[in-house]
Amino acid sequence: MSPDEKPPTQTTARVELAAGHAFEAFSWRDVVVDGADWAMEMEVTSRVVNSSGVLQGGLLATLIDMVAGVSLQRGEKAYLRNATSEMQVSFLAGARVGPVRAVAHILRRGRRSAVVRVDVHDLGADNLYVATSTLTFSVTPRESGPAA
Repeated sequence: MSPDEKPPTQTTARVELAAGHAFEAFSWRDVVVDGADWAMEMEVTSRVVNSSGVLQGGLLATLIDMVAGVSLQRGEKAYLRNATSEMQVSFLAGARVGPVRAVAHILRRGRRSAVVRVDVHDLGADNLYVATSTLTFSVTPRESGPAA
């Protein structure tokens, strides 16, 4: 990192996305949660609910995947790259009020894979537990020293 570059923070999570990216259509933001490896909130609006009036499951899964993936690219032990290889989601309740908060906790950091748990709550519905997910990622570590 050059002296002019800023280290990644909660507010610089998606600077690498192209202008006009589809994610810009949604009202989500990075938030700081004590003890979490990464967290984001998403508003529940008419643009993201299904015919039953709850946050559409595919968008919730996208939020979960993004929060988990970003968590692995931040901090001192950040990976260079990561790709989701497995994702298990348990939808526990419908998010109707919002915002929903997705909180990532890295469970395992390995040389070739990492495992992250993400829990999602509907803050506007008395912190209703909406979903829990476990994701496995294939990872590429940053090199810790010069190549031999």
